[in-house]
Amino acid sequence: MLPETPNGASPDGHTWYPATRVQQGMWVLDRDALLRPTQLVPTVVEFTGPVDHEVLVSSVEKALARHPSLRARFRLDIKRRRVEYHTDGPPAEPALRDAAVEGWSEDDVDDRVRTLSGAPFDLGRDAPARAEIIRLGPERTLLVLNVHHIVFDGVSRGMLLDEIRSLYRAGLDGVEPEPSDLPHPATVAAERTPEEIEEQVADVVGRLRGAPPEVRLPFTRTPCEGEESLLGATLATALDEETTEKAMAVAAQEGCTPFMVGVALLAGTLARTGPQRDFLIAFAWPGRDDPATADVIGMFMTTVVLRVTVGPGDTWRDLLSGVRVSGMEAFVDSDVPLDAVSAALNPDRNALWPPLSPVLVNLDEAPRSLELTPDVTGRLRPLDPMFVKYDLAMFVRLEDTAGGRRLALSLDYPVNVFGHTDVSRFLHDLRRSAAGLATFPEKPVLEESVRPTAAPADLDDPTARLELVRSVWNEVLDTDEFADDVSFFEAGGDSLLLVLLVERLGQVSGREVRTMDLFRSPTVSGQAELIAGAAASATEPTGGNR
Repeated sequence: MLPETPNGASPDGHTWYPATRVQQGMWVLDRDALLRPTQLVPTVVEFTGPVDHEVLVSSVEKALARHPSLRARFRLDIKRRRVEYHTDGPPAEPALRDAAVEGWSEDDVDDRVRTLSGAPFDLGRDAPARAEIIRLGPERTLLVLNVHHIVFDGVSRGMLLDEIRSLYRAGLDGVEPEPSDLPHPATVAAERTPEEIEEQVADVVGRLRGAPPEVRLPFTRTPCEGEESLLGATLATALDEETTEKAMAVAAQEGCTPFMVGVALLAGTLARTGPQRDFLIAFAWPGRDDPATADVIGMFMTTVVLRVTVGPGDTWRDLLSGVRVSGMEAFVDSDVPLDAVSAALNPDRNALWPPLSPVLVNLDEAPRSLELTPDVTGRLRPLDPMFVKYDLAMFVRLEDTAGGRRLALSLDYPVNVFGHTDVSRFLHDLRRSAAGLATFPEKPVLEESVRPTAAPADLDDPTARLELVRSVWNEVLDTDEFADDVSFFEAGGDSLLLVLLVERLGQVSGREVRTMDLFRSPTVSGQAELIAGAAASATEPTGGNR
């Protein structure tokens, strides 16, 4: 946790800096939020190939030591009601573990990764970053990084992984890179007067006032309190190349980005499947407008809220135009403290969930793989468990494939609050909305759509199961050049396509399929047996909730 200081004095000799952005918002008012799993940014990379583990450990150690924010220690100044930090503490020391030597099974490895990814930080005593390298075998290595959100965001994660790769390659070549001088995070934080902030907050409040702070999702809600409600899952889909090309052409005519297309699809689908027409939707802003922040690892990202309305006769083109205007207004005010806006619009907000909107849309630009060297490739491993802090978070990704671009959409949701079937059906509705936007942009958004139905496959027939899995692989990988005993990743799959495979197999089989199950059964034949097992277990009585 955070040690307290009543007067901001510094008898310890450290130079203390005021934390900015999110740190100075809800964490001052609710210090327990520091310990929630949603405030951790875990990253698990599985490398395939011959890794020099000593060089990798040294590379991670140098990267963690180089950045001031990753050496930070924090305290809470009660008098000033702000979080402060100093950066002259020692960095974390990465550990090297050998699963074979220690006799770990795959389950033991999974347990270790979960422990590393979920353990809280004592921000007053320890560096807000930890790392461990786990040797699984001659050709398999895990890099487990976990950094507290107070100093880390998605952009920072990409920077840190790139730096580890550069240091690793230099280490293999026997080169000792000369460290460059990095700007201190405190020197690139924009300072504004209280009067400037107050005026900007008033403008945002005036634009958002009147919109309901809740978003009525078309899901059956299961009452759930406490940390269990933070457990999450992901469902994903991707539009075909033709639909993507048409949708993006319409978007380009309206001056809309892929992110804006995602917002329009979400708002339009919510309006088509429920009674609400006025929505507040959150998104994360990188907060790196100043070039001075380009090389600085830190928490610059902030949450911004835009307002989207769907009128009775609005067409998809009208909706896109409205999202663009609303998005540009939100971008202009991206540095407004969300907590101040929330206090004015929703004073009764719940501290557990986001303070203004329970729905988020983000552009997903995170790399899916990390080439450590030409013969060592890493891929992001799905987090198990994963944690969410929104009722629904949609991520939009525009991918280049052999056949053209594909717009990929994924939904994160709390599994103890909403059911797999409801979210899967909503994902189908998103696809139909995308088809409507692409094909009939001049038609009203609220024109009724029909949910298609498909005949279920015979899961008792081994041949039918194999054909079912092959057909889904063909759809997801856009190729039929694979064998039944070849790994999904060797056939061209990656982490995002694996999530899409989970969603499609669940849809066509009618069974619940988990990402980690497919990770452990990566072949066509293995997944056919997995579906058979799911079908068998679905007929057995259960003793309670998972």
